[in-house]
Amino acid sequence: MYKLNVTSNFSSAHKLDGYEGLCKNLHGHNWKVRIGILCEKVDEIGMTIDYGEVKKSLSEIMMMLDHTYLNELEHFKGINPTSENIAKFIYKEMKKRIEVPYCKMADVEVWESDITSMIYFE
Repeated sequence: MYKLNVTSNFSSAHKLDGYEGLCKNLHGHNWKVRIGILCEKVDEIGMTIDYGEVKKSLSEIMMMLDHTYLNELEHFKGINPTSENIAKFIYKEMKKRIEVPYCKMADVEVWESDITSMIYFE
């Protein structure tokens, strides 16, 4: 089994409705994102999945989130754009884009700061 990791980032603003701490106020983060993809084997040239294709797919998702007010995005209507929900959103979006039959999403890790992160996996 192989695990491929690709890291990216985006900047956005959000607020957490129903939260009693400072995060109830509008604020921003420079988010760091790492996706992990598990592959059972390599192809005939010794590769699992093309890094270029994975980076392109992740970049498309980052563009959906970058320099936005996350609370206003369709996906986050009715739910807070917490690290948990952001990680799950990225996971589901990446899962749709993996077309290699012997590869699947392993996890998504989202950092909202240098010292705090959330990992989502199924």
